[in-house]
Amino acid sequence: MPMIRSFLLNFLWAYLIMGLCRAVFVAENWGLLAPQLTAEPWGRLFTGSLLFDTSALLYLMAPYALAALLPLPAEWKARRGYNLVLRLLFMLAMVLIVVSNLGDALYFPYTGRRTTGTVMSEFAHENNLLGIVAAEMLRHWYIVIAGLVMLWASWRCYRSVSPFPWERNSCRRSTAAALLALVCYVPLSVAGMRGGFTTAVRPVTISNAFQYAASPQTAAVVLNTPFSLIRTWNKAVFRDPGYYGAEELDRIYSPVHPASGEEMLRRNVVVMICESLGQEYFGHYNDYEGQTPFLDSLCRESLTFQENYANGRKSIDGMPSVLSSIPMMGEPFLLTPSAMNRVGGLARELGGSGYETGFFHGAQNGSMGFEAFARNSGFQRYWGRTEFDADERFGGEKEFDGMWAIWDEPFLQFMERMLTEQTKEPFMAAVFTASSHHPYRIPEQYEKQFPDNPDNPMHRCVRYLDLSLRRFFEAARKEPWFQRTVFVITGDHTNASSRPEYQTEWGVFRVPVIFYDPAGEIFRPERREGPVQQIDIMPTVLSGLKYNKPYIAFGQDVLSTPDSLLWAVTWQGSLAMRGGNEALRRAVEQSYMQRMLGDSLVIGGKEEKR
Repeated sequence: MPMIRSFLLNFLWAYLIMGLCRAVFVAENWGLLAPQLTAEPWGRLFTGSLLFDTSALLYLMAPYALAALLPLPAEWKARRGYNLVLRLLFMLAMVLIVVSNLGDALYFPYTGRRTTGTVMSEFAHENNLLGIVAAEMLRHWYIVIAGLVMLWASWRCYRSVSPFPWERNSCRRSTAAALLALVCYVPLSVAGMRGGFTTAVRPVTISNAFQYAASPQTAAVVLNTPFSLIRTWNKAVFRDPGYYGAEELDRIYSPVHPASGEEMLRRNVVVMICESLGQEYFGHYNDYEGQTPFLDSLCRESLTFQENYANGRKSIDGMPSVLSSIPMMGEPFLLTPSAMNRVGGLARELGGSGYETGFFHGAQNGSMGFEAFARNSGFQRYWGRTEFDADERFGGEKEFDGMWAIWDEPFLQFMERMLTEQTKEPFMAAVFTASSHHPYRIPEQYEKQFPDNPDNPMHRCVRYLDLSLRRFFEAARKEPWFQRTVFVITGDHTNASSRPEYQTEWGVFRVPVIFYDPAGEIFRPERREGPVQQIDIMPTVLSGLKYNKPYIAFGQDVLSTPDSLLWAVTWQGSLAMRGGNEALRRAVEQSYMQRMLGDSLVIGGKEEKR
């Protein structure tokens, strides 16, 4: 009906204005963006831009859309006052889009990123902002004119959603159509705001831009300023607590790890992050038979610790902790504005030393923001469900578990083939498994082999994961690269617990950390007390390889640190420390806030000012 058509045309106009603002943003900053943009696939940038524009528009247009689709009598919607309110709500959204995006076109050269919700606190104590804004408007008068033209055109091109004269005689039909449109619009709008329908998709945030862009500069092109503001507004922002001066802080604790000064060992590295794999499920760590017979046998050939801790409680905490030695403090790192920095990590450090790097995750590409973080932290290739389905040898869609991802067993077999056939040595690879997860399903052929345990539904999922890992290692042992590879196996976080010792404030963080070296040259079989944590993995691996460049990692090298000096941190409402002392805890907290959320950022192994 004409009313709905007018509503849709207004939305299309809003998309056009968002696109024009992006064009102005790029044109104004072409000198900064051209080197990166010319190397990017424009189709991928367009796809990402459409995703973020849709999310932002659905937020900004929500008042207008809900008012326009209210199932009111046709004669009410025909009133001039009603349509004026709708037009003003529409224009409010247009003003926010134009002013924020075009203003950011001028601010971008100073920040290198889209403006986030921290902007108000950043300028809270400035009393000359009006003068600065006025001066910039005079200097960039053409931007002001472009914005005014867009707003004038938006006012003129607005299409009334009031019923046309011939609709007013069919009040019941008009009201029913509006009600149907509203019922359809709400779930579609929620999905568009979140970035998708499926349960595997978390609400998109600014770090997801790296799924479509390879650099912070092009990520700013994919994003838009309203989205960046909405996603970061009123989020917790850490401030430097100022516990110590610079010299005292470095004396107590520094995340800067020096170069080894030795010839680097060019061994392959494979990191396996296992979904929901808690220490509770192992026999190796406990005095009872566990659910992991294969991993228990592998532990006897590995360097392990009795006390192991995840640094967070969610999957999005696990990737930065394990692969980049960045702990979770307060907010998951991937949800903070600092996630837009080009962060360091195992992939970036080793990739800069001639390694091929790749990340594997069997869920739909882009799920959980993993692909975005993988690209941002230096992984050169990404293998997900899309790549698995494209390989006819592995069953494709029939191996999908119906909820989250490809079953672990076939996907790990796929990973082994990709490492053997498509990856040159030395390589660094990481995988994030998916099957040991709610709703605790396993493939039908294993239902009898791994029956359900009413006391803990996770048990059969863990047994299936253990079997999947056994099959992976059986295949990998036949390849020539296996003896030249070191493996690290850990869990991203814990899950359903049935034992009281794993339900304490520290027990809920206990995951395995296993260093396995088939050649026995870097990690020799040994069982130590610990504590160790996920953020220790990166510095320990680099130390074992005798990595010959300085780098930043918040964890410690457990190979050169005695158990009596080891420590672990978790977030339990505030930063909690196991081992160490209060001075060290404060130093870790201060260093994190300064380097990750303060006036400096980590780029590879270097520290640069914002």
